[in-house]
Parts: sequence; C-alpha cells; structure tokens
Amino acid sequence: MAEQKLTEIEARAVRQATGGGRTLAASMPRLILEARRVAATVIHGLHGRRRAGRGENFWQYRRFVSGEPAQNVDWRRSARDDHLYVREREWEASHTIWIWPDRSPSMAFASKLVTDSKLDRALVIAFALAEILVQGGERVGVPGLMLPTASRNVIEKMAEAIIHDPAERASLPPLFAPAPLSEVIVLSDLWSEEADIRRTLGQLSGTGAHGHVVQIVDPVEETFPFSGRIEFIDPEDGHSVTVGRAETLRADYVAEIARFRAEIRAETDRLGWSFAIHRTDRPASELLLVLHSRMGVAARTSLVANRNVLAQPGSAA
Repeated sequence: MAEQKLTEIEARAVRQATGGGRTLAASMPRLILEARRVAATVIHGLHGRRRAGRGENFWQYRRFVSGEPAQNVDWRRSARDDHLYVREREWEASHTIWIWPDRSPSMAFASKLVTDSKLDRALVIAFALAEILVQGGERVGVPGLMLPTASRNVIEKMAEAIIHDPAERASLPPLFAPAPLSEVIVLSDLWSEEADIRRTLGQLSGTGAHGHVVQIVDPVEETFPFSGRIEFIDPEDGHSVTVGRAETLRADYVAEIARFRAEIRAETDRLGWSFAIHRTDRPASELLLVLHSRMGVAARTSLVANRNVLAQPGSAA
C-alpha cells in the first residue's frame, strides 16, 4: 500500500512538472512584454551606474590625494583655485552580473490575492533587470544555463534558454565560480534548508563576488490567513499534511518566518551581500529600483578602500 501511494505521488509530480513546462512556454510572450514595459518605466528614472576607471570619456574632477603620482594632476583645472584636481574618466569595462530566477515547483504558487505566481514575477524581474543592465553596457548570464552576454536581445536569449532547459532546477543556483567583483542576483522564495542557503552563499562569495538575495513571496505566505481544517500540499514532493485548526498555527508560523529571515539577513550581512523581501502584490518596478541602487555599491566600496590604503604613507604597493 505504501509503495502504491508513493507511485501515485510520483506520478502526480510528473504531471505537475509537465503541465508547468507547457504553461511556462505559453505564458513566456506575456512575461517578455511585461518585462520590457517594466524596464522602460524604470530606466527613465535611472542615472546609470557610472564609476571612475580606465576609459576615454571624461566623468568628473576630484581632489588630488597625497601620495598619488604628480602626472595625475590636471594643471589647467587646478590653476583656477588653490586646490589640485585630478581628471577622472568613466569606467568602460563591462561588468558581469549573474541572475538566478528560482524555477522550483514551489514558485508556481499564486493565491487568490494576486494575478502573478512567484515564478512569473521572478522571470519578469530577471528579464527586466537584464534589459536595463545590458543597455547600461553590462553583461548578463544565468548560472548553469546561459553564459554572460551583452546582446541587445538578452531577454529572448534568457527566455529561450529557460524554455529549452531539460534539467530539474533547485531553488538555489548551482555551484559555480563567479569572477571577483562580479555580482550574483538570487530571486527565490528561499524555501530551502538554512544550511543549504548558507553553503551556497558562502561558495559564491568565496571567489570575491558580491550579491543580492531577494525572497519572493505570495501575500498569504506572509500572513498565514488560514483557518479550520486545511490540507497543505508540498509542491516539491507532493506530500500533504492535514491540520484540524489551522488558525492555531498562525502565531508560530509568523514567528518562525521572522526567525528564518533574521538568520538569512545576518548571513548576507556577514558576507557583505544585500537581502530584500518582495511580495507579489507589489509592483515589480519597486524591486528593480532597489536592486539597481544596491548593485555595484560593495564593489565600489572595496575599490575606494583599496585606493585609500595605497594612498597612506608607508603602505605596501
């Protein structure tokens, strides 16, 4: 009997996976159009990710720092007042950003309070962010699925790679070695073991890459508005649990979610990563603006810190 029940659960999981793949392929054109609309809306309010570095275009003047080579001084600008100035150029080397949209079964969930599933929202954000970054001269890739590209049709490339991906993807990105100072964006509901999350983030940050973790949740996953006799089904393995009075679990559920997020936030803080929570009843543009404002901050902070250390008298080169 137990073997028969397990077979039924496996069969149901296969049907759900097959149907989910067909649904994703059918909805992809809509998601691409939505991503382009959101990207176009957001990009008008952005000022780019300009930073100093090697390049040909003038960016700004800054004060000369004691210890720098004298040939860095722009004497024409410095002659206007009593300070020495350096002419900085804009950094033109492309930056690599890896975006991981969680496509595990739990992401297909959508309550009656929203119109988009967590998966739909993750893909819209991933596509829109890729569009914005490529327009800014960056390269975007998907771990284990698509190498970094600066192609103008990056959304179509990502969508095609996802639709034709035969592998069953876990909630967290596969282990890989991002280059130092590259960035990793994890868009997931994070319904994984805490140890697995720590291990994944630790491995990714171990190469010197910076990152941003976004937990995408449905509104009912925040408030647990269930009462009475409820059957909860795990979308990952198909197992179910029936609760007689679901409302009695609400306080413990909310407390556990708060504890879990505090642990994840502490881990991202320790690694120098950022952590954000996005509800699917909120506009996707809100998250895009937050992500764009945070991207590059850690890398620029590291570069400035290194420059200041080198400028100190007696510091090693």
